[in-house]
Amino acid sequence: MAEIIRELMLIDGKEVESVSGRWIQVENPSKRGEIFAEVPRSSEADVDMAVKAAAKAFESWRLLPVIERGAIILKVADAVEESLEELASIVANENGNAIRYTRGEVLSAVGKFRYYGGLGPEIKGTVYPGPNDAFLYMRREPIGVVAAITPWNSPLALAAAKIGPALLTGNTVVLKVPSTAPVGVMRMVKIANELLPPGVLNVITGAGSEAGITLAKHPLVQKITFTGSTEVGKELMHCAADRIIDTTMELGGKNPQIVFPDSDQDYVVTGVINTVRYNRMGQSCSSGARIYVHRSIFDSFVERMVKQLKEFKLGNALDESTDIGPIVNKKQFDKVCSYIEAALREGHAKLVCGGLPPREGPLSEGYFVEPTLFVCEDNNTVLAADEIFGPVAVAIPWDDEDEVLKMANDTPYGLVGYIWSHDTTKAMNFAHKLKAGSILINYWGMPTEGHPYGGIKMSGIGREHCLEGILENYTEIKAVTINMNYPPKNK
Repeated sequence: MAEIIRELMLIDGKEVESVSGRWIQVENPSKRGEIFAEVPRSSEADVDMAVKAAAKAFESWRLLPVIERGAIILKVADAVEESLEELASIVANENGNAIRYTRGEVLSAVGKFRYYGGLGPEIKGTVYPGPNDAFLYMRREPIGVVAAITPWNSPLALAAAKIGPALLTGNTVVLKVPSTAPVGVMRMVKIANELLPPGVLNVITGAGSEAGITLAKHPLVQKITFTGSTEVGKELMHCAADRIIDTTMELGGKNPQIVFPDSDQDYVVTGVINTVRYNRMGQSCSSGARIYVHRSIFDSFVERMVKQLKEFKLGNALDESTDIGPIVNKKQFDKVCSYIEAALREGHAKLVCGGLPPREGPLSEGYFVEPTLFVCEDNNTVLAADEIFGPVAVAIPWDDEDEVLKMANDTPYGLVGYIWSHDTTKAMNFAHKLKAGSILINYWGMPTEGHPYGGIKMSGIGREHCLEGILENYTEIKAVTINMNYPPKNK
């Protein structure tokens, strides 16, 4: 068994244990029962120290010219990139994403830091027309201490998406990392802190019900930004409402893919499979796990999907040949299995690939679930209703565009919608009717920096990864009026 890593929190530029001395164990999901790391289990006292350190650092950090703040963030990007292999290995060990893909996540974090670091000249005010005797202008100012709470499924990239814009605009940050996959982000924060003044970026660990909620309720926190489940998002919004502070919420999704009759090709099938995020075990809020395929091509398309899915290799996340690693932990593994069991029990959907995990053999040694696909005649299945957050999807046939639009929009979520068609005009017209914050047509990639990303309905509030979101989420507007005729000329 490998040596257990003990990673410390970072508060005011110093590595520290928790006041209580308690620890949280981080399991390696590729090998059940093997502890990969331990991190401190923080409590109210630890949170208080981190927030006060950030509040103190804010007074000087906010005064640093935005171009200089951006230049530091650009240096952070370079430093993180130099640690690519180390960070990729850590994330593969703690959340189960195959190392072939965790390298991409490190590079995604690097790209975000570079994008935000270069936006310094855009953090600017505006001059307004007014009376002849007045000069009116607006300036953008930082909010203060930002509480950033991030998830385990894409820990580095999603942390960078909050750290970068908050620091660029002059705020300071207390980052509460996920207890399931904390170490990679903690290392990334420590790399950044070699370039940042003490207290500007702090990282705490612990259970969300303890550290996360305590952080959100701290009186010196002026902004909450969160990526995670809708249920936790609701609780954090209640915390914000009590003090009337701003929030950015990127929450759950149950995202539809609509495949038109002209798209029965292998490359479309590959795109649809990639959009389900099978290679990330479906553990993505943008997973397109509801697949609506036109009835005229339904059987052929499903057959092509099954053929491709059976070619995936499941295995240890650190194995370079692995296509799909394990589910992140036992809790999530049991949840995913319970959905498969429920679908089999209700009998409305038919299993065509994958299913319940093996109880014997190499795959039984970790939290492995084979890429699973069901088919069903309509939305009347738990598979089409709930966000499973696992490698499980359902394919549903459709005949009429109005019918499939109604099924696609029949969800409390509204994060992403995907459309596959060679008729771009038809696809664009359909995109405008889908109720989601982001629509991707013949495209399965992740959000592009500079392009707004975020949900509507119960999928969240606010937009990230773009200049508009940075200005809206991380700055306050201050309006200034100057009397140009003072003192009056006739006095």
